[in-house]
Amino acid sequence: MSPPPAVQIKHNGEVVYQNSSVHGVVDKAVILECGPSAPDLYIWSFTKPGTEAIRAVMYNVGKGPKHQKLAEMLGQLTIISNSANLSIENLPLAAHGLFTCQAFYDIEAEARVFYHYVHLTVTVPISKPYLQISDVSPVEGSTMWMHCHVENGTEPIQYKWQHHTNSKDFTTFTQNNSNFISLSNVSRNHTGWYRCVASNVVNNDSSDTFWLDIMFGPDLPQIYVTPSSKTKEGYSVLERETVSLLCEAQSYPASQYTWFYNNSRVHTGPQFTITDILRLHTGDYTCLAQNAYVNSESMKTISLTVYFPPDGFPSCSVEPALNHTSLRLLCSWPGGVPSPSLHWTGDQIHPWKNQSDTEQQTNDLLVPSDSSSFNSSLFTCHGFHPALEQSKQCRKLSYIPPAKPVCFVTNNNKYLMMNCSWDGGDPKALVWWEGPGARSGGEKDISSILVLHYSTVHFGKVYTCHAKHPLLVQTKTCTLTLEAPVLLTQRRVVSVYEGSDVELTCNLRSNYLPVNEITWFNNRGVGVRDTSKYKLLRTAAWTNLTVRDTEETQDSGEYRCSTSNAVGGTEINVTLVVKRYPMPPNATLVRVMYNSQQRNQVELEWQVEKEELGGWTGFILEHRWVSERLQKKEQAKDSVELKEQRSLSSHWESKTLQDPHVRSHTVGKLIPTVTYQFRIKVVNHRTLGHPSAAKTPAEPANNVYPAVIGAAIGGMLLAVILTVLLLMCIIRNHNNNPWLHGMLFGRQQSQSRENINIPEDEVVGESVNEISGSVEMTVCCKPKIVCDFMFQVTACDDSIMGCDLFYRLGFAIRDSTGFERSGCSSWGTVDLDDDVVVWDEIIEDGTDTKAHTPPSQEESRMEREQQPDSPPFPPQPESEPQEGEPKHAESLEAQELQLGTNTTHDVAQQSTSEG
Repeated sequence: MSPPPAVQIKHNGEVVYQNSSVHGVVDKAVILECGPSAPDLYIWSFTKPGTEAIRAVMYNVGKGPKHQKLAEMLGQLTIISNSANLSIENLPLAAHGLFTCQAFYDIEAEARVFYHYVHLTVTVPISKPYLQISDVSPVEGSTMWMHCHVENGTEPIQYKWQHHTNSKDFTTFTQNNSNFISLSNVSRNHTGWYRCVASNVVNNDSSDTFWLDIMFGPDLPQIYVTPSSKTKEGYSVLERETVSLLCEAQSYPASQYTWFYNNSRVHTGPQFTITDILRLHTGDYTCLAQNAYVNSESMKTISLTVYFPPDGFPSCSVEPALNHTSLRLLCSWPGGVPSPSLHWTGDQIHPWKNQSDTEQQTNDLLVPSDSSSFNSSLFTCHGFHPALEQSKQCRKLSYIPPAKPVCFVTNNNKYLMMNCSWDGGDPKALVWWEGPGARSGGEKDISSILVLHYSTVHFGKVYTCHAKHPLLVQTKTCTLTLEAPVLLTQRRVVSVYEGSDVELTCNLRSNYLPVNEITWFNNRGVGVRDTSKYKLLRTAAWTNLTVRDTEETQDSGEYRCSTSNAVGGTEINVTLVVKRYPMPPNATLVRVMYNSQQRNQVELEWQVEKEELGGWTGFILEHRWVSERLQKKEQAKDSVELKEQRSLSSHWESKTLQDPHVRSHTVGKLIPTVTYQFRIKVVNHRTLGHPSAAKTPAEPANNVYPAVIGAAIGGMLLAVILTVLLLMCIIRNHNNNPWLHGMLFGRQQSQSRENINIPEDEVVGESVNEISGSVEMTVCCKPKIVCDFMFQVTACDDSIMGCDLFYRLGFAIRDSTGFERSGCSSWGTVDLDDDVVVWDEIIEDGTDTKAHTPPSQEESRMEREQQPDSPPFPPQPESEPQEGEPKHAESLEAQELQLGTNTTHDVAQQSTSEG
């Protein structure tokens, strides 16, 4: 609503009204004034545009400013100290409207009232503009538009459109209040960077630049030919040059170029290069430029003519003429348009004498020979062609061949072919043979071959080759004498150590007469070929034999090298001596011991005699299977394969150690139940030393003995205490347990004898025998023992309770083979049949006790009567323990077995007495 007009009233009690306007920016700070001084009390209120309601925002009636809820929507409102001016932080857009401040002065005297109307206009800064373009790549001649968008900003907004190229700053090409611009009939000149600038009363900002591409072309192509000469028909080039045809046409994007030769497509791309252009390339060349984006094309055609001289250079030659008495100079240069002009120059030749000036492709000139003037004379033929800036020449030197004629012989298994030649010189010399079998006055040529049959009749014959040159008055000769071959060797006696490779040489002495292949024969007279044992290295003049991995007995002896030619043969012997390496020193095993209780690895240590003298390259460790400790069940089930394996136990298994400095080794993967023997040999290359004494590995030191002994002593002390307490309890309660008291302490002999005759006891004994004959019990060391015979035993781990109970009842304990056991030390299967307990076990030392039948009750009683005063634990004779086993453990086991035996006899006698 529009505020009432500001009215200034005299101080007659009238209200004073004042108007003001303030501009603020969103999220900024603004101050609204309420008079020049602080009133006694004031009220700030707010009227939203489009409404007439006045709502209080803040007031102060002398007790400090008080905020209303409306103040939270208008920003952070505070009153500036010592005034009624209102400060607004983080100005929101909702604060746009009319703020009214009612100020009261001198309220205790003559009150004065002021109304301050503050019109707050909240403006929004312009956000960053962004462009929208109808086509970022318009085609030349089309129409396009651009739209500049501004998300936020207080109206009115001014827009400017700017443009610049890569080399200039932005320039404004249009300015108005419209954010839309249209470009009609765009051209390639409109290409460049564009942006729009938007501004209002608060700020101004520009959009991001964008690149506008104008698509155009292609224009008419331009063709550039390099190198070339301009002609009436087009362009001309020289043959064998590299010609480049470049086509350019203004276009964006770049045009695609295609080259046509005589209406045939030959190349794609702006540049067409012809390397070593030929006369066949003469014709019309067309360049087609295409712009696929705008779907347009243009083309241009040129005519290209190739000029070419004759290929290469003129060809010069010198020939003998008039039966090798004169020289003929020949010069030719075929080809070329037009034909070239040829002219000879040189010693004893007058310029252009007897030579035509017309264009021709050949030119022959006859010159009489004179050895004094023409030997080593140079003649030059000049060739001229219009396509060449300079003439081309060929030169020919006439000279006599150097040195003398060469004679040599080849063969083909049936014939000798004697060759004669005199290489070099220009023109070539004429040669022929004279000698036995040669036809005198035969054919003559620049080379000659005389063929002879293989025969010893030619031995020592002389053959002569004659050679004649046009520049010489006399002939030159060479001579051949036919001889048999001769063989040589570097050493007639070759000595090596065993195991080495040795090379035997056989060389052919320089000889012009060819020989057959050189052949080697070994020490047994057998021809040698390439094998794993022998290696042959051949050339025409020598053949070497390499004997690999030599051995004294196999390879020592005479080796023979042999060859022959058409007139004879020869051979040479080479003696090969193979020596053995010296005998190495002996070694002694100083330590052979298992390294653990598993008995599957043995540690070996050894010493070498006179070690400071050296003389060995390694060691051989050997071991063999001596015996095996098998369990009874395994022994009964021996397979044929296992027996065969034991039969081979005497064979030594070896392991080679290549390091001569090693003095210890661990042998693994052994069978714990097998007893082995070990020995060592010293090796010097292939020479083996004497084996050491065989040793059986010792058991390792038992590190748990102290703990076992300590545990045994502690257990014994505890058992003694418990036994004393148990005995005291039994003595005090002997009336309640007379049977147990009698079994432990025994009864009088008279009572025992008297009770034997009681019939009732005999019946009881029979019933016991009847029961014992039908009971079968399984004893194990796993979870528990289950027994159906009068009792049940559980928790049998590490215990022999079940075995001892049967032992005490007088049963004989035997293993599955029938041997009687002296006590219970392991678990197995117990069968009760006819008072016999069959007990399967393996004694650690591999031996069995003597088999016997179980004692009867009467025999047990009589035995006890014969030894009434024997102690319950009779002393046992001491015996030496086995290697690796502690003595104390063995004594404890003996005492345990003896205790079981005595207790068994006592129990048997007590049972008889009571019966």
